[in-house]
Amino acid sequence: MINSRRNFIKKSTIAGAALTVPTYSFGIINRPKLSEQIIGHGNFTYRVHQEWGNLNPATTPIKNCHEMVMDSKGRLIMVTDEVKNNVIVYDKSGKLLKTWTHDLKSAHGLTLFKEGEEDMLFITDNDGAILKTTTDGKVLMQLSDPRETGVYKKDQKYRPTETAVAPNGDIYVADGYGSDFILQYNKDGEFIRKFGGHGLEDHLFSTAHGVTIDDRDPDNITLLCTSRKHNSFKRYTLDGKYLSTIFLPGAFVCRPVIDGANLYSGVCWSRLKYLEQTPDSGFVTILNKEDKVVSNPGGTAPVYENGELQLMVQDIPLFNHCHDVCIDNDKNIYVCQWNANKTYPIKLERV
Repeated sequence: MINSRRNFIKKSTIAGAALTVPTYSFGIINRPKLSEQIIGHGNFTYRVHQEWGNLNPATTPIKNCHEMVMDSKGRLIMVTDEVKNNVIVYDKSGKLLKTWTHDLKSAHGLTLFKEGEEDMLFITDNDGAILKTTTDGKVLMQLSDPRETGVYKKDQKYRPTETAVAPNGDIYVADGYGSDFILQYNKDGEFIRKFGGHGLEDHLFSTAHGVTIDDRDPDNITLLCTSRKHNSFKRYTLDGKYLSTIFLPGAFVCRPVIDGANLYSGVCWSRLKYLEQTPDSGFVTILNKEDKVVSNPGGTAPVYENGELQLMVQDIPLFNHCHDVCIDNDKNIYVCQWNANKTYPIKLERV
């Protein structure tokens, strides 16, 4: 039934319909608009709800929509760097449920994990604070700053961007805007090791922006780390040994997001003019369980020649800078953007 429905919708789409660059009407909460064009490729195609997440900026302002997760109650929890509401909670219709804040001026990363039967969050602020909280915002723990514990030299830069939590409770911190290390702590926040660092070798990073636990193979759980300026994800063992690289030419990817058998990511920039990082050139990329790109909503179709992925760039000027994606249980995608004129999240409805 699902495939039949998708085929019907695709065939019903107006051929060649132009996708309008989204306009945002702030101050009024609008009903979602459906685009006339399907975006994406293969079995991963979507309708665009441009105004799904729009709220009143006078009462619920944002600067950048950095990351979003969905909790076990089906609520969509988003972190922003607006101190009036660091966290915004939506239902799946786009209705505002609640907001809360910890006055973080550079709130950036948001990780959801289970502790027993309870949903928990890690909130990462680029200025160094990493807070473990309940989904209602109660602070339970703060990770130590590595400059204050001897893990870093005093002159080493530390600007963390993301966390991930392993099945045993170990916590991994990506220092993506600092020294490009991945730091590993136990569940109580005690430091274990650091690995990576900045450089051009395979086991090193250039903007280690994201980190996630890849548990799609329960017998071989690994760590996926972003190396954004390398246009890649790099795979490691849980004790920090480099394994392999997923090269995504043209795509300055943000954090990897696992959902079911697939891997999703927001692409903050692509390479357009002169093959340089180009402003307002984002899209979304989707990889299958073999780490092959199968769809690029908003971007060019993935092409492999002799097994090598070719350059991927923005195709439709829908997005500015895609900073994160969240996948709901209907396989819809919610896109958070950085540096996008204070726009709220966009919903991509799976068809």
